[in-house]
Order: sequence, then C-alpha cells, then structure tokens
Amino acid sequence: MVKAKKHLGQHFLRNEGIARDIAEGLSHEGYKKVLEIGPGMGVLSQFLLEAPSELFVAEIDGESIVYLEENFKALDKHIIPGDFLRLDLDKLMGEPFALIGNYPYNISSQIIFKMLDHVELIPEMVGMFQKEVADRLTAEPGSKTYGILSVLAAAFYEREYLFTVDPHEFSPPPKVLSGVIRFKRKADFSLTVDRSLFTRIVKTAFNQRRKTLRNALKALNLPLDGIAADTLQKRAEQLHYSEFVELTEILSRP
Repeated sequence: MVKAKKHLGQHFLRNEGIARDIAEGLSHEGYKKVLEIGPGMGVLSQFLLEAPSELFVAEIDGESIVYLEENFKALDKHIIPGDFLRLDLDKLMGEPFALIGNYPYNISSQIIFKMLDHVELIPEMVGMFQKEVADRLTAEPGSKTYGILSVLAAAFYEREYLFTVDPHEFSPPPKVLSGVIRFKRKADFSLTVDRSLFTRIVKTAFNQRRKTLRNALKALNLPLDGIAADTLQKRAEQLHYSEFVELTEILSRP
C-alpha cells in the first residue's frame, strides 16, 4: 500500500467500478498511446492496460513508482518518473496521445494549461477534477462558472461533463465533490488569430469580469474603435469563444 501524501494532493480512488467508467471514457480513436497522470496504486491503470492503446504513466511519487513496478509488470519501461508539468511531451511521446487521470487537484488547472499548449499532440482527454473545476472547464457563456479555462478549452475541444464522484469513494476522502469530464479535439482546432493575443484578451477580460469589456480591455492599451458598441457593453462571461476570436481579429489589425 502507498500512503497518500497531502503535499502531492493525493486522494486514491477506491471504487474500481468508477475507475473502469473513467477508463472507458476514452475512445482510442486518432491515437495509439495514452498517458496517465498520477497513477498512484494503479486503480485506473489496470483497466487502461486492457485497452488497445499503449499505456504510459507519469508519477512523481517514488513510493507509488516502486508499487507500480512490483505490481504491474506490464508497465515495464512505461513508467515516467517526474513532474508532469515539467515533462517534454514532444520528446517523450513523439506522436498523438490521449491524456487521462485522477488529477491532483492542486495542479489540475496547470495540467489543462499544459494540455492546451500541446493541443496538436492531444486529441482526447478524460479526467477527474474537483467538481468546481470540472464545472468551470465545461461551462457555457452566461454561467457563473464560465471563465478563462472555459473559453480557452472551448476554442479547441468539444467538452462533456460525464459524472460526479462522492468524497467517500477516495482514501483519504477529499472535502469536495469530484467531477469526471471528457474533451475531444475539434476536427478543425486551428485558431485564425494569434494565439498569444487571444489568450491575453481572454485573461484580461475575465480578470475584471464584473466590468464591461469597454473598461476591462483598457488594460491592453489597444484601440477599441473597431469593436461594436453593444459588444463593449457586455461582460466577459457573456461572450462565446468565437466572439473572443472576433475580438482578437479586430484588435490585431494595424
């Protein structure tokens, strides 16, 4: 057994039925490899090993690595030690792969940002998050949970909330509900505008989400003349990701 470590945000899923449901969330279409983040004692890994894709696992906890080596011989040479956030995914995976995991809640948003930075490599993602984060990642315009990650994720992926998991299914139990979601990359996931400016505009708009866009976007020091007056009267949470693309196109004009 592996002792859960608070500083790593570890909460080990005990319910194997739920683990199977998470594993079966992957379609295994458009890739031949799967990377699981934070496998712990392999409750999810055991079902992923039954799937057609080749499984790799990224684990930062030395105790968990020893446990996996001793109990999952099929993972021989497929265990990647270290912090997922610091891994060179292009070098390690080298081709399209799916991302999956019961993600450590303390770094779950950072995991999504890294995934979005490698969207060309990751056509699909299934994962368990703190429910609040899962709701945010799948939120639509007008929702109180709609935010920066909602917009950035929607630009590249079709998003789906799959199911909720109660705290008692974990050891130790977290203090919050958990939510399992799935991202499937869009057929056309290319942005027609500069991605860094798009991201900057989204973040600027939501950093002052109670303000209208006219006031929030002043921080960019860019001329707002080309933007329709009714759009400038809206708040960030009212805009679809495509409207942020339009804003980026207007603000990038010379």
